[in-house]
Parts: sequence; C-alpha cells; structure tokens
Amino acid sequence: MSGTMTAVAGFVDGKWLEEGGGAAGLLDKYTGEVIAEVAATDRPQVSAAVAALQESQRRVVLPPRQRADVLLRAAELVRARRAELIRTVQADTGFALGDASKEVDRTAETLTLCAEEAKRLVGHMVPIQGAPNSLGRISYTKCEPYGLVCALTPFNSPLNTVAHKVAPAIAAGNSVLLKPASLTPLSAQAFVQLLLDAGLPPEKIGLVYGPGAQVGRWLAEEPAIDYYAFTGSTATGEQLHRSVGMRRTQLEMGSLASTFVCRDVDVEAAATAIVGGALRKSGQVCTSVQRVYVDEGICGELVRLVVDGMAKEVAGDPGDPATTVGPLIARAEACRVEEWIAEAVRLGGEAVCGGSRRGSVVEPAVLVDVPDSARIVGAELFGPAVVIRSYSDFGEALEEANSTPYGLAAGIFTNSLDLSFQAIDALDVGNLYINQTSGSRADLMPFGGFKLSGFGGAEGPAYAVRDMSREKTVTWALS
Repeated sequence: MSGTMTAVAGFVDGKWLEEGGGAAGLLDKYTGEVIAEVAATDRPQVSAAVAALQESQRRVVLPPRQRADVLLRAAELVRARRAELIRTVQADTGFALGDASKEVDRTAETLTLCAEEAKRLVGHMVPIQGAPNSLGRISYTKCEPYGLVCALTPFNSPLNTVAHKVAPAIAAGNSVLLKPASLTPLSAQAFVQLLLDAGLPPEKIGLVYGPGAQVGRWLAEEPAIDYYAFTGSTATGEQLHRSVGMRRTQLEMGSLASTFVCRDVDVEAAATAIVGGALRKSGQVCTSVQRVYVDEGICGELVRLVVDGMAKEVAGDPGDPATTVGPLIARAEACRVEEWIAEAVRLGGEAVCGGSRRGSVVEPAVLVDVPDSARIVGAELFGPAVVIRSYSDFGEALEEANSTPYGLAAGIFTNSLDLSFQAIDALDVGNLYINQTSGSRADLMPFGGFKLSGFGGAEGPAYAVRDMSREKTVTWALS
C-alpha cells in the first residue's frame, strides 16, 4: 500500500508549521516505502506551543454549549470524511480495512459522547445545613477546567485514542497540546484539522511531533502544563509520572490480557470471539486475547476451532479489501513477534498454526504447551498470536492470570453464576467481561487498569471529562 508523499509538521500558536528540528521519513507499514516527511518539533517550538495555549486559556473561554457544538460538528465531519479518514488511518498504521473502518466509526462516537458530557458537567449541592450552626448557609460545588492538558497518544489507536484524550479535555473547557506517536502522525494531523474545521478556536489546540524520549521529556519539563493524559508502555508512563511530580496524570499503560473458557459454554461461539479478540489490529491492542485458559474437558475442541478460525483469516496487504490481518507497525516489531513465537517452540511449546513472517506481516499463530519461562506467556506480545493453556482447577487458573504485574482486562465464557462471581471477586483487573473476550470495550464505559496497567483517572468520556475538571466548593452565608 503506498501513498502520495506529503509533508507533516506541527500546529503551534494557531498556525501550521513549515519546518522543525529535522525531518524523518514516515514508512508505509506494508511496503516500507517513504510516504511522508515529518518535521520534528524543536525545543523552542514546544515552549512556544505551551506558552500560547496557556495564554489562550486566560483569553479564550468557551461556554459549555459552544464546546458541545464544536465536538458535535467534529463528529459530523468524521462521518462525512469517513472514506478519507480510513485511508489516512491505513497509511499511518497498516491496519486492514475492517480495523481502520472501526477506528474511524468509534472516533465519531467518542466525539459525540464528549459533546453530550460538555452540556451536563455540573457540580452538586452540599448539605451544609446538616452541619452544626449552619442555618442560613447554602453550599455547592462548581466544575472548572484544569487549564492546559497534554495528550500523549499511542500508534495502535491513532484517531480514537486521540479523541479519548483531546475531546474530554475540550468538553471540560481546557486547552490541549497533542503529541501523537511518531509512527502515526497523519491521523493526528487530520484530527486537529477536523476540530479547526468544526469551529474550535485555533488558540485552543496545539500539535507537536517527535520522538517520545526527546519531545516527551520536553513536555514533562514544561511547568505550565496542568494535566497529562497518556497511553503507552508502563516504563514510559512510570517515567512520566516521576517527572511531572504533583501535577495530575491519567496513565493507561501495559497489559497481559487473559480470557477463560469454561466447559459449560458454546465452544464454537467462544472460539469465534477469541479469534476476533486476538487478531484485531493484528493483535496490537492492550486488551488483545493473548492467553486463553480453557477447561481441560474441552481444550482439544477449542484449540481445533480456534485454529480453524485462524485459517480463515487473510494476512497480508492492507490495501487488499480481502485482508483481515495487516502488517505490524514496524518490521522490527514483526521480527520480535516471530522470535517470541520461535522461542516458545524452542522451550518445548508447539505452534499448532502460523507464526511465520513475511516482511512486517506475521501469520496468526496458536500455541499450546508453552512453558512459563517463554516471554510470550509472561509479557505483552502486541502481535497476532494466542497461547492456549488447559486447567483442571478454575481457582488456580485465576491465580495464574493474576500473577503478572498487570491488571487491565480479562474475559470469561461461562453460564455459571458461581464461576462468574468467583472470577469477579478474584481477578485483579480494571475491566472484566462475562461471556466476552478481554477486548470487549465500549467507548462510553470507564476504562482503566489496576497495578502497572493504570494510574489516575479512567478513560471514557463521562469519566475523563470529570477527571479533567477541578471541583470548587462555594459556601454562602445568607443575611
């Protein structure tokens, strides 16, 4: 899949930049061709962006209805430009058509949800007259924006996760500075242009590009930023949290998701869901089905059905509408996934299907009998492979799933209320899906992890808008 060469630069102080601190080529994820030149934002430009947004927060105040109108118009523009945005997401990521289409459609939904929240962000009455000597007093809270929100977003959801950071910040009345993943700059550029076309004052939004280790560090050093909304690796999230001190952070970090299949379910339906949950975006999702724990009485049947399902998937060129599994984000990542699969086999596991690599494309793989020492069992793969393990004791399987330092999401297939509540009580995860896989998120729900998977406020428009607001208490003594 190839595209026309374009030039990409940041948006600072209400203007699109023409240059920065050096340009880098953006590669087509399937062919390896250079499809764009991306100008990294230099240090003075980053500081200028922060200063301009801080100043705009004092000068440009958008009332809630205006914020909602902007976000609703942006959602309408997403729908109107759907085909163009799908092509942009594919160029950025190499996603198959189905994955890119869902990314765009979910972005419109996220914007709409945030617009609704902008209109109903309110404080609450405080029952002050229940306190001693408070007759004649009234008290209430009001919500105010923090000021300047910095959104740091990942490659694997280059439009919708951007929406989940930027749109709640706008709905709450903040100014926003966006720094997307270096590997997916085009979607962020398109998103900022959407907001501008929808009527967002240009003084309220900024966009900077560049390596996280450099530009991300500069952003952490900017004292005028009030709130950091981050999705990425645990190591980077921890470093960001240490760097920004007492300022507020929303961190969505690493994961190692598990799904359980009990013997009392429709095994074929569970297998179908597992294939979809493992291969969405070529497995490059923090809630991807990576480990499946299945009752030993149905393990053989489930393995066979999952393998059959994997065989129906088409891995290859995302420009081909028949493709369902596209390339990984970079050839180096595909090589790493291939090596993790090979390591699992060397250590005694069996690759029942898949695992081979062609360029940046890895054939969907199913592995069984993999020992605990293999990285694919104990670390996040971010690739199109699933490890299936049988269990004889459900409680022990739950304990094994809890043994990682992560706690983002899990799924369980069962018709038993007893087993469902056992899992609900036992699993140390922020999101648990019954009769669904670990990757069954809806955009309106709260989304955040436990342990090293999350810190701070949850994503999800209603929850993020509230977290990106400060609540001030006002008390009146009536004469």
